[in-house]
Parts: sequence; C-alpha cells; structure tokens
Amino acid sequence: MPSKNKEFALYCCDLLQGVGPCIAKSMFGGWGISCDGLTIALMTDLGGGDKLWLKATNETAAQFRAAGCKQFMYPMKGELKAMNYFTAPEEAMESPPLMLPWARLAMQAALQANAAKLSKTVKAAKASKASKVSKAPAKSAMR
Repeated sequence: MPSKNKEFALYCCDLLQGVGPCIAKSMFGGWGISCDGLTIALMTDLGGGDKLWLKATNETAAQFRAAGCKQFMYPMKGELKAMNYFTAPEEAMESPPLMLPWARLAMQAALQANAAKLSKTVKAAKASKASKVSKAPAKSAMR
C-alpha cells in the first residue's frame, strides 16, 4: 500500500539537508523529495514499510549495491521494472552526517539527469529550427 506518512517524509528531508533545503511533495501515493527543484529521492512503501529511495546513476548504482541497498522495483504489465533509485543504507538513516555522502550521490544523479534532459531539449529545438529553415520558400533575388 502506498505511503502517506508525511512525518517520515519530513524526517527524510532533514536527513538530506546536507545538500540543501529539501521539500517533500506528495506524488503517486508516496513522496518526492527535491532540492533546488531537482528530485533527489522518493519516499514510499513498496511493501515492508516506508523507505527512503535515493536517486542514482548507472555509475553510482554499484556503490549503493555494495552498501547492501535495494533497487526500486515495481510491477508493470506482469513484469518487474527497475528505476535508478536505491534504498538508503540503514546506518545513514540515523543522522544527517551519516547520510551526507549518499545525499551527495543523489544530488549528483539529479544534476546529471537534468543536464541530459536540457541537452535533449536544446538538440530538439535546434533540429526543429533547422527543419523550418530548410522548408522555408526561397526568397527571390529580384524586387
């Protein structure tokens, strides 16, 4: 059952404060936790209680796995789908200083995802502009 535990979401914001002020917003039956407008974590119950799920990249996923963290998996159309979010290490859930290195990894992942999204947007805008220019009627040299 999805989590509605705002108190736990706010506690997670406190844990992640080392990377900046965090905001918890209700989403998809759980909570999205953002810093500077970037989603760095999710808080939800996928079974087994509320968990903090930190954003990762393909490169940082190995660090989370090495620390015993579980990947965010959800059922869709009869299959398990994975997202690049991992549970926070248990010991990191005890205090902001213990969470800080993990919060930094999550922020790094959010920044990389945002940069990739911006790059795609710029490329799409350039391609759209180029196609409009190539379709424009040629201007006559005579007046």
